[in-house]
Amino acid sequence: MGDPAGISPELAAKLIASDEIRSQAHLVIYGDRRILDQGAKVAGLGVDVDAISPDDAIPVDSTRPVFVDLQNLSLDQVTPATATLEGGLFATENFRRALLLAQSGRADAVFFTPFNKKAMRLAYDGYDDEIRFVRDVLKTSAPASEFNVLGNLWNARVTSHIPLSRVASAISEQAILRSLTLADRCMRAAGFNPPRIAVAGLNPHAGDGGNFGREEIDVIEPAVQQAIAQGLTVEGPFPSDTVFLRANNGDFDAVLTMYHDQGQIAMKLMGFDRGITLIGGFPFPICTPAHGTAYEIAGRGIANLGASREALLLAIRMGSEVLARRQAEGGTAPELAVAGAS
Repeated sequence: MGDPAGISPELAAKLIASDEIRSQAHLVIYGDRRILDQGAKVAGLGVDVDAISPDDAIPVDSTRPVFVDLQNLSLDQVTPATATLEGGLFATENFRRALLLAQSGRADAVFFTPFNKKAMRLAYDGYDDEIRFVRDVLKTSAPASEFNVLGNLWNARVTSHIPLSRVASAISEQAILRSLTLADRCMRAAGFNPPRIAVAGLNPHAGDGGNFGREEIDVIEPAVQQAIAQGLTVEGPFPSDTVFLRANNGDFDAVLTMYHDQGQIAMKLMGFDRGITLIGGFPFPICTPAHGTAYEIAGRGIANLGASREALLLAIRMGSEVLARRQAEGGTAPELAVAGAS
């Protein structure tokens, strides 16, 4: 689900109307029907769903996407291209319900169209990022991380939403090894067997043998060797200004970077309109397009569906692995929860 003041309602409508998507998953959408209909109007199409109330049982035999109408936002509460408390409350409630559906075993993956972080912070005190929110909702402290995905190329990171001034002190052998292990596990669930992971250095020229810093020698290289000893297919550390060139040429399936923008800049430059963010580490995958709410083009009907389509297809692909695992354990979970209609 996403922020109602941007392109999220339009993207949601386009995804729900897509025959490609509908043929591959049973969609359950949380949101407000009025917001969905407005998004469909902007997109110039119709949406065919089974609308139910939040008190109704979710039908598992429906041939159409199921829309759980929470009636939690009216059109006059939406201020176009503006982050508001109302929009944040709408987003957080839809996301919370989708997460709880997946936690209950009745959905295999969660997908949401873009959030606006300012609106989310207005609605949820202490909101840092989606990982913090998911942990709070699921009541877990499980290790988790965001992954950026562009086609078959992944970017994992050791640190994320922290000031750059704190990055060096936050990097440790344990943190790097934990990030590599999580990346290996999530990528295997997405079909890589085994994933080939390159590790970027922290300093210019990967420290240049200690001339520009010793993190590569004292921390990163020992962590890489530990990962190799544990059976992971890992190499590095490599200079961060060239490692993505090698990965993009097919030498590696993923790059582990030390901080947020070290990888984000490279990935978004290579394919901003196709990039995916995957939140990995929880019992089910959580996916979203890597771009934002695009307030500047809201309501114009020109939002590019590329990244949202790719993100939802990845959620479906990884969700099928969750479903297969549950079925092997004697359970079923036939649904894909989409966190709202905007």
